[in-house]
Amino acid sequence: MNVRSLRAAAVLCAAGTLTMAASAAAETRTASAAKAVDRTCHDRYVGDRAGTDVLRATSSVDGLVQARLSGRGDWDVGVFDARTKRYVAGSSAFGANELAEGFVRKGQKLLVQACRYRGDGASARVSVRFDALPSMTGTARATGAADKVQVVSVKVADTAAKNRLQRLGLDLTEHGKDGELEVVTYGDGDRGKLRAAGFKFDVEIADLQARSAANRGKDRRFAAEVAQTDLPSGADEYRHLADYEAELKTLAERYPGLTRPITLEHKSILGRDVTGIEITRNADYVNDGKPIFLNMGVHHAREWPSSEHAMEFAYDLLTNYGKSQRTTGLVNETRTIVVPIVNVDGFNISREATPIGDFSLFDYEMKRKNCSISEQTPAFYRTGTCEENNAGRLRGTDPNRNYGTYWGGGGAETFWSGDTFRGDGPFSEPETQNIQDLHSERNITNLITNHTYSNLLLRPPGLASAQPPVEEPLYAALGADMAEHNDYANIQSFGLYDTTGGTEDWSYWSAGSMGFTFEIGPDEFHPPYETGVVAEYLGREPAEGAGQGGNREAYYSMLAATADETYHSVIEGTAPAGWSVKVGKSFMSETSPVIDGGGEILTFPDELEYTLDSKGGKFAFHVTPSTRPYVDGRIGRLPEAPTQAPLSLANPPGIPALNTGNPFTGPHDEVDFEVKGLPEADNGSMSVTFGWPDTTADGSVDWDLFLVNQDTGQLVAQAATLDNPEVATIPNPAAGNYRAYIANYSQGSRPQAEWDDWTQVDVTFAPPKPPIEGTKEAWTVTCEGHDGKVRSTRQVVVDRGDTADLGNACKK
Repeated sequence: MNVRSLRAAAVLCAAGTLTMAASAAAETRTASAAKAVDRTCHDRYVGDRAGTDVLRATSSVDGLVQARLSGRGDWDVGVFDARTKRYVAGSSAFGANELAEGFVRKGQKLLVQACRYRGDGASARVSVRFDALPSMTGTARATGAADKVQVVSVKVADTAAKNRLQRLGLDLTEHGKDGELEVVTYGDGDRGKLRAAGFKFDVEIADLQARSAANRGKDRRFAAEVAQTDLPSGADEYRHLADYEAELKTLAERYPGLTRPITLEHKSILGRDVTGIEITRNADYVNDGKPIFLNMGVHHAREWPSSEHAMEFAYDLLTNYGKSQRTTGLVNETRTIVVPIVNVDGFNISREATPIGDFSLFDYEMKRKNCSISEQTPAFYRTGTCEENNAGRLRGTDPNRNYGTYWGGGGAETFWSGDTFRGDGPFSEPETQNIQDLHSERNITNLITNHTYSNLLLRPPGLASAQPPVEEPLYAALGADMAEHNDYANIQSFGLYDTTGGTEDWSYWSAGSMGFTFEIGPDEFHPPYETGVVAEYLGREPAEGAGQGGNREAYYSMLAATADETYHSVIEGTAPAGWSVKVGKSFMSETSPVIDGGGEILTFPDELEYTLDSKGGKFAFHVTPSTRPYVDGRIGRLPEAPTQAPLSLANPPGIPALNTGNPFTGPHDEVDFEVKGLPEADNGSMSVTFGWPDTTADGSVDWDLFLVNQDTGQLVAQAATLDNPEVATIPNPAAGNYRAYIANYSQGSRPQAEWDDWTQVDVTFAPPKPPIEGTKEAWTVTCEGHDGKVRSTRQVVVDRGDTADLGNACKK
């Protein structure tokens, strides 16, 4: 069992006494309305007026109410307290697939308001269900962290220290500075792990619960004092999920020529629709060939400002169209797709959670992941709702570790309960499948995925060991343009720490889109609205971008880059009206060597197909380059010397004591060796393999290896999985002196006299891969007639910043 497994087991053991209450059976009824009324359903109770039907229910539990609605047309639902008429839950997606969830008390009388918004569906089915939540009765509080939750800044001198810190399985934020990374510690146990591993840290937030309570107070006062902010929407408080859905719907109605509502293909784990909006002139002309900017938020549930910023930019473009020459021109030239909330289930839970006050497993405000249940999750932790289950907020997968490129490598948890758990496979989650499908079908040339926090602009690669993009100077320059407005640090993602399975790694390496992660704000996942949203978006004090435009102007810079052909490719030509020009390719993409998967590299299918519907005559089709950066960036070389001969490193005498902490300062074995360099040897890769006999009945013996370049002091590889033998592979190893630190992690329950020792370490070398510099991929360009039959096919190579002129694109 590895460190992550042990930590997860220990954490969850504390919750082992929590018993999930049975759910009440859902009661299903029919709502009917003779006509549709353009009215928001969840913001206030309107009663038995035209376009609504009201169902009454009484909660049988302290816990959760779920109101599901299904039917034809567009229906919405709102749940209100019958006495006060206050909002409890709501859902306002496009169409009539609705799920409203909120928290209630036993005996609380509710009004379930079903609203016919649009369409010919005169009735809808509404089911109401209640689930008891032990955390609301105090049952869970005794099993959670009894001491204070703190945010601490951990000293990390180099990459090796960052990797060691990640291996502890703690809750790392996305915040760091030179030589430090911030960690959320859920009690003295987590802080003890840091000390035991030899880390020093400073306390940044001494009591996160107190800070959260203070922030809620600030938000209440701000909303009470300010009728309308200077944000494009005028909003003065964090939205609920239903607010986003309703506002997207309202914008689509208010600006019919400029907007097109979208519902992504895959429903969430709980069955919700994931919605967004497209913005351009003549938005319903979907396949117009314009370059597309995708702006999205909330991969991580607790990062509320990320969706606020994306939503405000949608308002910005629409409210300023026709008033601002810049806005009008950019909206006409480009298409912007805004998906405010990628992880709708997780966000709704985090946003609606009634804080317990201890940030324990069952205090859901800090939930990060989605609601999926991993294949590796034990049966005891599979029961219950996503809002309350024996694993608490740790149920789910981190969507931003689930994208295919580099999936399975370092910088992501392998155990199901980890906060950065990668999922059961690349693109295993509906959230990432949605973005993959959207990106594969629409010619998205530029992308921003918004997160909190750290005042960072992050670009590929996410791994320090990865091949740098061949377009790194262009990429860095685009980041610098945006950073001029928000004053965020413009760095490659691994500069914070290694991550794998991230959004922009896949979107860049597979599709060629210029993508960035925005880490919004200097501290806190959802700080006071006045600072985390208003000041950061508009560029006002105390934001770093004060006086420089903030994220509003940074987004405009990205939209201008979307319009700029320097950052993408163009295919032009002529085609008859009503015919379609398509560009596409199918290919297999690769993961990282999968940690806790034997180091196997998995492949997964990728397909890109973009369509332009011709209006007749000349067209310009804005696409990503035909040659994927993944291919263009693999610059091989011919060997300049023989490959180094294999090495066998003997085990020194004795068996070190068990060490589940710091492998460098605690008990361990050390073996040294030298890697040769030119002119003596030219090594394209190095593999370090070691194993051990395991004479236990349960296979519980586990040794770990950590490889350090002695000349630089950096940890360059580790073999610390559950595999036997363990293998670590290093591409293009630097010549010099290396030391393998080998830790005795587990010997099961046997006495020391019966321990199994590791056998020899084998170091093997492989030659460099042959050069493929100059390799070009082509788009397959087809032209289809009115009847859908292909009239012509050709291969087209077009680089970033270039234009390919097809002439008559439909000529055979």
